[in-house]
Amino acid sequence: MGSVSEHFDLVVIGAGPGGYSAALYAASAGLKVALVEKDALGGTCLNRGCIPAKAFLETAAVMRHVEHSADFGIQSSAPTVQFAVTQARKQKIVAGLVGGIAAMCKGRKVEVFNGTGRLGAGRSVTVSHADGQQSSISGDHVILATGSVPRLIPGFERGGVIMTSDEVLDLDHVPGRIAVIGGGAIGCEFASTFADLGAQVTILEGLPKILPGLDADVAKVVVKTFTRKKIDIRTGVMVNGHTPRDGGTTVHFGEGESLEVDAVVVSVGRRPFADELGLDATAVRVDDRGFVEVDEYCRTAEDRVYAIGDLINTPQLAHVGYAEAVMAVKHLLGENPMPIMYDRVPWAIYCHPEVAWAGPGEEEATAAGLDVVVGRHPFKFNSRAQILGETDGMVKIIAKRTPDGRAGQILGVHMVGPWVTEQLSGGYLAVNWEASVDEVAEFIQPHPSLTELFGETVMSMTGRSFNG
Repeated sequence: MGSVSEHFDLVVIGAGPGGYSAALYAASAGLKVALVEKDALGGTCLNRGCIPAKAFLETAAVMRHVEHSADFGIQSSAPTVQFAVTQARKQKIVAGLVGGIAAMCKGRKVEVFNGTGRLGAGRSVTVSHADGQQSSISGDHVILATGSVPRLIPGFERGGVIMTSDEVLDLDHVPGRIAVIGGGAIGCEFASTFADLGAQVTILEGLPKILPGLDADVAKVVVKTFTRKKIDIRTGVMVNGHTPRDGGTTVHFGEGESLEVDAVVVSVGRRPFADELGLDATAVRVDDRGFVEVDEYCRTAEDRVYAIGDLINTPQLAHVGYAEAVMAVKHLLGENPMPIMYDRVPWAIYCHPEVAWAGPGEEEATAAGLDVVVGRHPFKFNSRAQILGETDGMVKIIAKRTPDGRAGQILGVHMVGPWVTEQLSGGYLAVNWEASVDEVAEFIQPHPSLTELFGETVMSMTGRSFNG
């Protein structure tokens, strides 16, 4: 594409979840929209993150089902993993979803510019294309949504057996021995996946525990299940480097300890990617950690320029990017949206067992000086969980204590166990509507269902219950 000069109501730079949803939402409101993306539509989440990782996790789930099929009266021969087929299936899913975004952009007349977008003065955007040519466009408004990239650590440059979340998703085989550096959400998802597929997995985490942001009771369930999977969890250790060898490497950590592995997955978080945005001729400010600075409506210091998603210092979740996209578009349309309450957004970790929560955990609420009442029920007594053969886990609810000592407003809902990422919506709504235990206890849960456990836990906090 050669040099052109075209003006839009909105220019969006970056076509990840935040960017493409901003473009599509704005187009549905009647705006003329340009969407700039240097790589594939869908960004990290769709191409190198959420979707591919969950496709791998589903393969791991199928493996668990087959291995335990005899428990259900289904006899099967010893299952084997053909990971190249898994990889092809993942690619097909991704390609279909990328194509779907392209079709929606075309249907809503969003003009897609393939190239690297740089923001200049006056909301001008220069798009550098792969063939060396450039396009010049501008917008009444601009939304920056260039996302994030994996953080690296010294001595573990990517290449060969050293992989970040980007490279591990391109594997066509299951390495026999894997070291996962980092015990956060992404690291635990990869550890869970490959352990279920037969790999010998070791998690190396510098902090005293894995999943440090989780409620302690919830984290204990994950650790117990991981231990049963024979995942070796080493906490409070720092990696010092590695020594390559034929077909693998030796990782050095702690006080002179070492571990021979066939692959290393570096999973120590992600950093915002503002590197190619330019910004020198604008008032947009980037802090010392690389985040673009914004106000509660995602506005930057540059007039009518917004930033959303992983580019700003808010929870690095695709659905938060969606919410910020909607809020920013509503704001530029003058519709006075409510700012996002980041302390109440839904969180989900898709390891086995799954984890999901909204609102503060018990320790966080107590540290904030809140007087709370806690209710908890295990999945082991839930009929649907027993039918599924997935009884590890619990529902834990944190509520504000009323003056008479009873449980009142629901502050946090924390779940760990089977399909809890699909069960959180009721708890999320309760937290965000500031509903009380008494109000939520009135709602009927279907039977038999996993969601009954949420209802029963709430009911128990009223002082009366069926169970326990």
